[in-house]
Amino acid sequence: MREVEAHESKLYSDLAPLYDKTFGKIFYSRLRSVIEALDIPRGTRVLEVGAGTGTSFPAYPRHCEVVGIDLAPDMLARAQDKILENEWNHIRVQEMNALDLKFPDNSFDYVMAFHVVTVVPDPVKLVKEAKRVCKPGGKIVVVNHFTSTSPVLGFLTEALDPVTRYLGWSTKLKMKPFIEETRLKIDEVYKLSKLSLHSVLIGTNDKHGRYQ
Repeated sequence: MREVEAHESKLYSDLAPLYDKTFGKIFYSRLRSVIEALDIPRGTRVLEVGAGTGTSFPAYPRHCEVVGIDLAPDMLARAQDKILENEWNHIRVQEMNALDLKFPDNSFDYVMAFHVVTVVPDPVKLVKEAKRVCKPGGKIVVVNHFTSTSPVLGFLTEALDPVTRYLGWSTKLKMKPFIEETRLKIDEVYKLSKLSLHSVLIGTNDKHGRYQ
């Protein structure tokens, strides 16, 4: 079966109206806790790649400027509706490829990648672009499921990969190789709960160090 990109799959296009009622409700509480823990300072610029329908948008403080990008126009249309409905003057959305960002270098203080590194065809390139547009010393924040290091769970999740790739995401991404290949300077890695399948990676953008 043909591997599709996320914005081509029915999950990210035809089913966009149902996204908030399913994945949106599940994801929002965890994303809110991550964003609140960052304590984003006043006046900072935030880029969220793969913003989708704007599930995380209510969690951002109004004292920062947020740009959300995605390749799925149906998702972005719903995100824009939320922006207008809630009068979020600090948030805007734009159709754009996370692997080819149309922003100048050093444009943002934070770059967020929520549930997207297993969706794009090249997660290493995504982080490379995130580093480029993130200011020196800025933060790159990844929230995602990574393949378990447990032999049994790892085997089971990887076995599902051909099916999930057809829907638009991969189950084969392992955390340690991902960090090594992206050369991301990791400050903190944590789980949102003991039972959570998702990990939070917070890195500092070291443009002048060995992590580039």
